[in-house]
Formats: sequence, C-alpha cells, structure tokens
Amino acid sequence: MGSWKHGLFCVSLVTVLICVFIYNNKLWPRKNVFRASLANASLLAEACQQIFKGKVFYTTENALKMTLHETTCYKYMAQSHYITETLSEEEAGFPLAYVMTIHKDFGTFERLFRAVYMPQNVYCVHVDAKATTEFKDAVEHLLSCFPNAFLASKTEPVVYGGISRLQADLNCIKDLAASAVPWKYAINTCGQDFPLKTNREIVQYLKGFKGKNITPGVLPPAHAIGRTRYVHREHLGEKNSFVIKTTKLKTPPPHNMTIYFGTAYVALTRNFANFVLQDQQAIDLLSWSRDTYSPDEHFWVTLNRIPGMARLTVWFDFADTPSCLSEPIDALRVRAVVLRHGEALREHWLCKGKIKPSSPFNGMAFKIRNRRPWCGG
Repeated sequence: MGSWKHGLFCVSLVTVLICVFIYNNKLWPRKNVFRASLANASLLAEACQQIFKGKVFYTTENALKMTLHETTCYKYMAQSHYITETLSEEEAGFPLAYVMTIHKDFGTFERLFRAVYMPQNVYCVHVDAKATTEFKDAVEHLLSCFPNAFLASKTEPVVYGGISRLQADLNCIKDLAASAVPWKYAINTCGQDFPLKTNREIVQYLKGFKGKNITPGVLPPAHAIGRTRYVHREHLGEKNSFVIKTTKLKTPPPHNMTIYFGTAYVALTRNFANFVLQDQQAIDLLSWSRDTYSPDEHFWVTLNRIPGMARLTVWFDFADTPSCLSEPIDALRVRAVVLRHGEALREHWLCKGKIKPSSPFNGMAFKIRNRRPWCGG
C-alpha cells in the first residue's frame, strides 16, 4: 500500500513539473534570459547586443552610478554613461545653452544634468545663495568634471515669485552671452525638470522656429492683473522667504509697453539674449519689474512682443553684390542692425524685394526673406 502511494506521489510531482515547464516555454517563446550586472560601459554594450538579438536580461545591480564620491572624473563619467562625443553633424552645428537654476536635491539635479549633457552644448548652473554648503560643494565638484559647464558668476538668494528668480536666470544669460560656444538657443530649467526628448529631437524642434524665440503668452487674465498693478516686496527670512503684496499701486510700464503673461520657461535666441542684456527698453522693463510678483512670467514674453521687435528678417544677397563688401560681415550682425534700425529701413524699400539701406551699409543689397513679423532672434 505504501509503495502505491509513493508511486502516485512521484507521478503527480512529475506531472506538475511538466506543466510548469510547458507554461514557461509558452510565456517566453524563443527567448533566452540574459542576466547581467550593468556596472560599466562594456557590459552595457553587451546588454544592448543581447537586446538586438531578441533576448531578455535582468539587471542584478543599479547601473547608474549617481554620485562622484572619491572616484576620478573619468571613471565617474564612464560609469554614469555620460555622452562625451557629439552624436551627429546636425547637433554639432546647432549647440544649445542651458540655464539651470537649482537649490536642493543634488541627486535630482545630477540626473537632469546627465540627461541633457552633450559635449557641444554649454551649461550655466545658478545655485541659490541660500543653499547648504554641502549642496553647493557637490554641484561645484560635479561641474569641475566638464569643461563646458560652470557655476554662475553671480548668485542670488532666490525667493519664489520674486525678482530674484528672474535675476538668477539673467545672471546665467549674461555669462552665456560671453561664452565662446556658438550656441543657437538658450533654454532655462529648474532643478526638478527632466527632458522628454533627446538632444537631437530638441535641436530639430528648435530649428523649426527659424530663429524665433519661444515665449508663449497672452494678455493678462483677471487673476494675474494684480501681479503688476500693485507693488510687491521680497521678504528674505532665516527660515522662510516669500513675496509680500502691498496696497500701493505701481506706475505704468516703461515705454508704454503692453504687459503680457506667459511661462517663465522659454527658449531664446542668442540675438535676443543680447537684446535683453543691452537694450534700454529691456533694462527699463527689468527695473520696473523689480517690485512685481513673479516677473519671470511677464518679462520674456513682453519683451518678445514689443512693437520694435516685429521686424522683417533680411540677409545679404551676395550673388547680386559680389564686390560691394569692404569687410566681411556675418548675417547675425546684419540682423542685429536691422532690429535696431528697422524704422530707418522702411523708406528704402524698392521693388523686386530689395532695399538699399543708408549708412552703415551703403550700396549693399538685401533680399527680403518674408513679410511675417520677426519677434527677435
């Protein structure tokens, strides 16, 4: 009787094992399981090859080495899989500038920085003056590994909703404007941002704007009117910092500007960045905005929509005037002059889409690109 029960048990066990085996085969048809530790770049490459072969793998440890610690920059960049070579000619010819304003969570910033880092780009990081010494040192240590990344030359104690938040971005914009990297657009981010597109996809998207800024905005909605109608003051405390609204009315905007409201996060051309830093209208708007609430939400969009920014884009028609140039003049310089002296050019329109402007470009022919407004860039 005992042997009969033992035999029945063995048969049942074998039957169960066969069922499990068949189930697993159906669940993973024609796929091998590749288990690997992705501790370095060579194993990561091997994992990629396994994926291309249709195999499946499981990581046995975290592949992302998140902290620099005591290792060298070279080992850190290799283990964290930083991209150290430009991936395409298109990206090489369209470098970007990043403004990164941060104050906490070094690990989050580190992930953001690695995600947007490319060797042809340039990065300015503004660390809140109120941040801890430990945080500041960690950021400085990280950036020391990258020749195209640096700390802002001037820092602000940033107060949410105050002028200091906008000034932090402007400090970096000023540093980036002096950079030797020929960046095309500046993109501002905060420490809690994260990209949803690759660098190449971002480049292709920005190219579609053909030299125009990205500063979406509208006329002020009802809930936002008070932000620029009343005087606001930053309160910088030891524990909490905030903006206080007063009952004092503000003076009208300078130069009879119409104030628009929009996002504080923008993409700006290098020409527009220079305009913001140097043009008197921009300087006066910044001064007027110092006692408003969240000025970064009206500063960029308002400047990009002032009437003086709506100019036709033109460039030299070298084919028509091969011998009239007394010195090399690049297109960016010409466009900046047109921006400044657009009013003076109006009287010089000629037929067939050409103009002959007065000084400083006597005798040079220009060709009209289009008749749509040019809002900077």
